[in-house]
Amino acid sequence: MPIEFDIDRPVADIARRTSGFVRDTVMAAEEACHGDVHSGPEPLRRGLQEAARAAGVFAPHVSPRWGGLGLDMRGQAVVFEAAGYSLLGPLALNCAAPDEGNMHLLAVVATQEQQERFLAPLAAGEARSCFAMTEPAPGAGSDPRALATAAVRIPGGWRINGRKWFISGADGAAFAICMARTGGGPGDPGGATMFLVGSDNPGMKVVRNIDTLDRGLFGGHSELAFDDCEVPDDAVLGEVDKGFEYAQVRLGPARLTHCMRWLGVARRAQDIALERADGRSAFGGRLAELGMVQQQLADSEIDIETCRAVLWRACWELDQGRPGAQHTSIAKTFVSEAVNRVVDRAVQICGALGISADAPLSALYREVRPFRIYDGPSETHRWAIAKRAVRAARAGRERGVTVR
Repeated sequence: MPIEFDIDRPVADIARRTSGFVRDTVMAAEEACHGDVHSGPEPLRRGLQEAARAAGVFAPHVSPRWGGLGLDMRGQAVVFEAAGYSLLGPLALNCAAPDEGNMHLLAVVATQEQQERFLAPLAAGEARSCFAMTEPAPGAGSDPRALATAAVRIPGGWRINGRKWFISGADGAAFAICMARTGGGPGDPGGATMFLVGSDNPGMKVVRNIDTLDRGLFGGHSELAFDDCEVPDDAVLGEVDKGFEYAQVRLGPARLTHCMRWLGVARRAQDIALERADGRSAFGGRLAELGMVQQQLADSEIDIETCRAVLWRACWELDQGRPGAQHTSIAKTFVSEAVNRVVDRAVQICGALGISADAPLSALYREVRPFRIYDGPSETHRWAIAKRAVRAARAGRERGVTVR
């Protein structure tokens, strides 16, 4: 089946309306708070989401059953890019991390009762959530098998103990999806279980909000403590000991949606650079007439178009129901680094303006740098990409096939 690059008319219409909504409504809100929403405020989020709902662009990724527009991954790629043009665009559309990934996970894994209790308010923007897997060293980080938080059975449920950190959106979240070890020990490839833990549970507390380079994720990044946190049996998400398997349900698509949103940031940075290069005069002409500036602009155009191509390919794989691990890792690695290059070039072209608060580039710059770490650093993905490539080559040789 060929990969289609034409955008369906309904998707194109949603993307067009999203672009207009971001330009007319969201950009002003971003400018007013300088893109800093680590501490909220909640009225800002709810106001933007009500405006998105009125504009008909709310929750493009969510099934119509839960009040969304029901786009597949390729459709999401187009609309999320349009939303990502502003740092607050994904928040307004209710497709920002970590809620977007949690919605997908709950839609696939949760029971009907769990979906009614957790997914419904999340999809409607009535609640926020977090995904609690990352731990302080030597716990789970780039290597999830190092998971140290443990859950043990008690009558009628489970008791969770452990520490989590850099948990995005935890401050003010209505619930957490907590990954805890129910079998084996740190380093073992299995034995993890996901638990749904309400914020009113006295055994789960926000220890602190971590001061980080980026400021654009609503609720920031927090350290959590699970101290004798007791949950009932129906708090188990999916099946016991299948947490790592379910994590892949979430992480693959979530890596791509990160790419979609940040591609919008790259487009915005390039637009700023193009406007500056065409309007700024120096050395007897416009910057856009200088060869070195032309090369930077051209390289950014190449990066943006290549990002879109590898992203759409990975989305197509998932839409076809194919295993998408390799293309997902390739897309995440390439896009995260290319977006950084595009924003960096824009800063360089704009010079002193680029690093000042008079232009949004400095805010964009601080947001995109952590993207090379989020959802697996580039080094971890490269390691996994190489392992899969070697494994595929070996399998091909064993079958007598030398060309992939």
